[in-house]
Amino acid sequence: MSRKRSKPAAPHAGAERGYRRSMSPAAGEVAFQVVVGQTDLHVVARTDLSSPMGSFLHGLRAPLQAYIAAHPEFLASLTPVDVPESAPALVRDMADAARACGVGPMAAVAGAIAQAVADRFAPQSPDILVENGGDCFLHSTRPRTVALLADPSGGPALGLRLDTADFPCSLCSSSASIGHSLSLGAGDLVAVRAKSGALADAAATALCNLLRTRRDLDRVTAAAQALQPAGVDGVFAQLGGSIAAWGRMELVALG
Repeated sequence: MSRKRSKPAAPHAGAERGYRRSMSPAAGEVAFQVVVGQTDLHVVARTDLSSPMGSFLHGLRAPLQAYIAAHPEFLASLTPVDVPESAPALVRDMADAARACGVGPMAAVAGAIAQAVADRFAPQSPDILVENGGDCFLHSTRPRTVALLADPSGGPALGLRLDTADFPCSLCSSSASIGHSLSLGAGDLVAVRAKSGALADAAATALCNLLRTRRDLDRVTAAAQALQPAGVDGVFAQLGGSIAAWGRMELVALG
């Protein structure tokens, strides 16, 4: 589940976001941070869109917060929650993704917000990468490599290569050993690729919950494959020195 600790409403770089210091924008791109409430975005785009992006993010979060205030089970549940058609679009997207993966709807919040922001500003910046606490959504006109960080102290050793035909694309992660999101498993990292940010986020949580010993790696890839009809395109899983991958995951060595 992706409920986050409260953060001050100003750009910052806490210890849990230290990996961002190694992310360098390409030529013709800039990197900036947008923080609204508990949402802390690191964005790479062609121009600094932080001001309009902050305003959009305020407007995106407000209906979600209002819905949670009226339906607290949406925030607290670790299992799927039914929502009416009249619910805000972000709420419906999160609920649909959570139901496909068998988790609570807040497991999809970071990926859903990353996609909403990236989609909104892609017309102004065809190259835009939005990272929300390890959950990414990317539009790009050039190939990209996304680092897979299973050990913050040692840095990333592997990355996922994405070609121009792969975009737009979401890559969301869950971990029992990194960060402060709730995981019921013991995996160092589970990263899921999909076209939907909400689905990738919810699936990463669900699959990481399955990963408790190295023997579960095959179970994780099988479960990811079972989610292919819902839109999951690939998965990477790591526990200790053992890894497994399935689907459209072109792994490359970094460093």
